[in-house]
Amino acid sequence: MSITSRTGTTTAVGTFTIRPLDPVEDAELLHGWVTHPKAAFWMMQEAKLHDVEREYMAIAASEYHDAFLGSLDGEPVFLMERYDPAHVELVGLYEPAPGDVGMHFLVAPTDTPVHGFTRAVITAVMEHLFADPTTARVVVEPDVRNTAVHALNEAVGFVPEREIQKPEKRALLSFCTRERFERAAGVTV
Repeated sequence: MSITSRTGTTTAVGTFTIRPLDPVEDAELLHGWVTHPKAAFWMMQEAKLHDVEREYMAIAASEYHDAFLGSLDGEPVFLMERYDPAHVELVGLYEPAPGDVGMHFLVAPTDTPVHGFTRAVITAVMEHLFADPTTARVVVEPDVRNTAVHALNEAVGFVPEREIQKPEKRALLSFCTRERFERAAGVTV
């Protein structure tokens, strides 16, 4: 997958920018995020700094998986991963269609939550993914117990299809087409 940057997604909470993740330079920041108790569904609670660096170096080396760091007004606030579900994460668990793109996102932990912030982040993530004209549908597979992310996904247009068993979790396979996202978010990409 090609790595691209996108700038200038302005929302009610500020302007988001998304840049390719640097697995070495960003590892310490990410380590604090992925091992935080609020990131339990990221499944890296026990990871050491070198584990995080190794994980994101493998992603950077992959032809089918990319990682990005999202910032709000210049301050890093979220992690986003984009993957080709025909080759990563969902191989053999569903029949991928042309234009399918897999996505994960993680919002940085904070002591001062802002109402609507996580929804603004997922909207920026989706705009970034659909900015690629070859993206027809975004695929997600969150843990079935993660009801907060299921509600967020539905808010931006995802439709659950079915539960699937992945090696590490029971997941809710869900899809969002460009048209559903544009309708739900009130944007055109």
